[in-house]
Amino acid sequence: MPVTASTLATPAPRGKHRDQIPRDLKAPLDIIAWALARAERPIISTNFRPLTAAILHLVSRACPGIPVIWVDSGYNTAATYQYVEEITRVLALNLQVYTPRVSAARRAAVLNGVPLLEDAGHDRFTEEVKLEPFERAFREFAPDIWFTGIRAEQNGFRRSLGVVSQGPFGSLKVAPLYHWSSLDLENHLYLHQLPDNPEYFDPTKGEDTRECGLQFLGSGI
Repeated sequence: MPVTASTLATPAPRGKHRDQIPRDLKAPLDIIAWALARAERPIISTNFRPLTAAILHLVSRACPGIPVIWVDSGYNTAATYQYVEEITRVLALNLQVYTPRVSAARRAAVLNGVPLLEDAGHDRFTEEVKLEPFERAFREFAPDIWFTGIRAEQNGFRRSLGVVSQGPFGSLKVAPLYHWSSLDLENHLYLHQLPDNPEYFDPTKGEDTRECGLQFLGSGI
């Protein structure tokens, strides 16, 4: 039976820390197994960007029915929406969709649409279309383990987090693919014949190496 938010409403335990994981644990499946052995309410989040099928495949096979949290900002490409349907079917994902309280159509009509990155209102836009829905998902599912697809090679901030770091509400944020390169991801998709989504765009980031703020969420929430 798929796990739902109502069955995961108990708050996550606090006090866990990143150095609980053995230093020599680097293989994704070993990291996932280590985390699941300590998990009561695991989740995985995704934005369905290019190559994310790799972590979705690995985690969903190790933990069938795990809630897959997707914040649909309302600004995804048509290809992304089609890809979401395809990969959800292919991997039998337990997809849980969270959306902003203000729709893209309403924002376009009365709030002048998406602010430019340099505009003062862009941080508020990011909060409204991504961070608030994600925090809402966390409050409803109350996970103790949060699987994320961040990798060391992406930028300096993500490299500083390590395989395990502190997540929101006392959760542990676990990055099974932390040591993988983009080529490793491509090889995994090829080996398992998984579809990809190259036509992805995130209006809260603008560029690949820029953080939208999601990975900054930690025990302060």
